[in-house]
Order: sequence, then C-alpha cells, then structure tokens
Amino acid sequence: MREAIIKAINLTKMFGKFVAVDHINFEVYDGEIFGFLGPNGAGKSTTIKMLTTVLRPTEGTAIVNGYDIIKDPAHVRQSIGVVPQEYTADEDLTGWENIMMMAGLYGIPKSIADERAKELLDMVELSFAANRKVSTYSGGMRRRLEIAMSLVSRPKVLFLDEPTIGLDAQTRAAIWNYIKKLKEEYDMTIFVTTHYLEEADMYGDRIAIIDKGKILAIGSPKELKERVGGDVISLQTTNDEEAMKIISSVTDGILDVKKLEDGIRIKVKGGEEKAPLILESLLKRGIKVTRMSITEPTMDEVYMEITGKRMRDEEGSKEEMFAFRRTLRRARG
Repeated sequence: MREAIIKAINLTKMFGKFVAVDHINFEVYDGEIFGFLGPNGAGKSTTIKMLTTVLRPTEGTAIVNGYDIIKDPAHVRQSIGVVPQEYTADEDLTGWENIMMMAGLYGIPKSIADERAKELLDMVELSFAANRKVSTYSGGMRRRLEIAMSLVSRPKVLFLDEPTIGLDAQTRAAIWNYIKKLKEEYDMTIFVTTHYLEEADMYGDRIAIIDKGKILAIGSPKELKERVGGDVISLQTTNDEEAMKIISSVTDGILDVKKLEDGIRIKVKGGEEKAPLILESLLKRGIKVTRMSITEPTMDEVYMEITGKRMRDEEGSKEEMFAFRRTLRRARG
C-alpha cells in the first residue's frame, strides 16, 4: 500500500450561496505527480488554496504531510512548497534576492540559503540571470524562478497551480522537464492543476477530473482511457439527426453514439473496419459524409465521456478569472 501524503475529506468551499468546491474526497500518494484537471472555474485553484491553508474550508478538511489543514496550518505550511497561478516574485529584486528573501521567511541560515540558492538557480538554468531584476525576465523565466523559490525549504510536497498558463508550447515543455526532474531527483510529491488535457495525459501519474466543484473521476491516464473503450469515429454529415438513427439501427459493434455541436461522435470496437460500413449505410440512405476521422481514445475523449462535453473555456468564479487574466498579461509581457 502506498502512503497517502494528501487526503481530502469532504472538502467544501462556498462563497455565499455559490459552491466552488463540493464535498470532494481524494488521496495523493507519496512520490507521484497528481494532476488536477478541469476547465477555468472548475474549483481547482480554490482546492489548492484550501490544501495550502490560504482559504479555510466551509466544510470538511484535509490532511497534508500528516497535519490537519484546519487544526495545524502552521506545520502544513512549513512542509510544503507553493507556486501559485499568479506571478508573485518581487520584480524590483533580482532572482538571487528573491530566493534569499524566501529563505529568510523560513528562517534558513544565510550560509545554507546561499548554497541552496546557487543549487536551485543552476537546476532551473537561471544562474546567468541571478543578478538581473525579475522585471527583465520573460514569463518562462519567472515561472522557473518561482519554482526555485518554492523549493528553498526542501518541501515534501510541491503545489503548482497552472504552472504553464500563458506560456508558449516550447516553454511549457521545458517547465514540465523541471517538474519531472524534481520528482526523479528529490522523490517529491507534486500536486499540479491544469486545464491542458495533453499535459495531464503526458505527465500525470494519476489524474482527478473536476468540473463545477465536483470530482467526476480519478485514475491513471491509462485507466481513464480504458473507461472510454474502443475507437472514436467523428463524423459530420448533411443530416446529423437522421444519420444518428441509421448508425444506431443499421450497424453492429456500436458502443455509443452522441450528437455534438460539431457533428457526431461514435464509440466503436474496430474503428478501421466499422468506418467503411457506417459510410456505406449512410450513402445508401442519401446522407453524405462531409468529414470523418478515426482516433484511439485521447484525454479529450476521456473528458468528453466523463463530463458529456468538451473542455469548456467559460468563466468560473470572478476570483479565479481575474487571477487567470493577470497571469496571462504578465506572462505575455
């Protein structure tokens, strides 16, 4: 049995009558990368703020590193590192000074802090910019610096809230290389929130899918994909409503048929064999297929299967969206 280093127990947060996080339960195991996947406003940032003692739960609690977030928040804070969604490094200080300031907050002696600052700046490849003001850093450099700042206390658990938001694809990949390096070299437990499906798929040991404050599924990427089953055929036709009836009644081996905004989604065993049969059945009934694709299950299909919709890009709570927009502006600045 793996040790649960984080355990959420009916964790709930309400803002007035709005339920941001709704009685969620989950465990994060020692040494894993745990992905918290959901759209903007799903409750990811609110959850991470409760786990890191920034927000007090309305109901329920959580145990982090053996400490209760309500009864013993000080010990929780001493044992974790946090990289929030919004950039927090002081722009008027250098990279080196920011790390030393963080070390001072933890009461780390200067001699030890100097050694750790050098080690951490080397690790995130910022030694060349150690004496530059953070105001001159790019978005990716700032994120790497904040990861280094969060590690100065040698935490057992690192919380990363949307660490790659607003960054280009190349920089996002580089940030994830550092995250994997932390796990491998320091055997660190990493709790990371994201709304990038491909990131959760590629890097998460296990993933929790959260939407509208509720956890809908938890498992490894492989386990979640197995819930979809079979291949996925996507169609657009000249008459989708009639096509759905024909597909359901005429062809065999169909596991599921759903109408989406952009066409029809068919879950089927043996997609390459069934696609020509589906096409033939529709053409015989006078329905033309304007687009067809066959794919193996992806995290996008998993999300679709579990939530009934594709990843939304709609506004959540005002608090989360303002932070989201501020971070985007500064990442692109």
